[in-house]
Amino acid sequence: MPARSTNQAEKRKPDREISVDDIVEKIYGAIFAHLLAPGTKLGEDRLASIFHTSRGRIREVLARLANDQVVELIPQRGAFVARPSIEQANDVFEARRLLEPGILRRLIANPNPEISLKLKSHQRKEAEARRAKDERAILRLSGEFHLLLAELAGNEVLVRNMKELTTITCLIISLYDAPTSSCCRADEHAAIIEAISAGDEKRAVKLMLDHLDDIQGGLNLRNDTSEVDLETVFSAF
Repeated sequence: MPARSTNQAEKRKPDREISVDDIVEKIYGAIFAHLLAPGTKLGEDRLASIFHTSRGRIREVLARLANDQVVELIPQRGAFVARPSIEQANDVFEARRLLEPGILRRLIANPNPEISLKLKSHQRKEAEARRAKDERAILRLSGEFHLLLAELAGNEVLVRNMKELTTITCLIISLYDAPTSSCCRADEHAAIIEAISAGDEKRAVKLMLDHLDDIQGGLNLRNDTSEVDLETVFSAF
């Protein structure tokens, strides 16, 4: 009888170890949901324990995220969720202004009823999150809207670029204290979807550029790093 139990145990397949891709997606998802703040330490041992995997696999995950500029690897200190600088934040929005109009043009040039259906389905999820006042869901879905546009455009390179840019944007929003209401307004998304459905490329592009301006305008990206004049500071005392 014991031998039979041993054989059965040997035949039992081990649980599939979580893949690097799976862990990367989970970390991206946590950033999208604003659950991982900029500067959060991502310890190898702790992540290996959480995901029941090896430190070697975690190092591979962190290296990939560092390549995407989502994680910063600091010698002798470890890995941290990136803290984009003001200059990097402005660069991200400049890149998005160049990339996202192209995504819209590609979508409108290849009309498909499924595109409008999927966008409107996402819009309903955003509306439900706002009715429920679920701030984390609102933030996550707002970022995912822009990624969904790239996915529907059907170009994997665009998807990869938008995934990186939208994730870094989430970190920028966390770091520079944009109010939720000015990050991604529901009516702006609705207007973009309406323009896409109508095949109005010019309007869709204008709405997107205005939308990105609104997001960036809600951030505190003023570079107030000039040296403090101590004489002026203490002259009142």
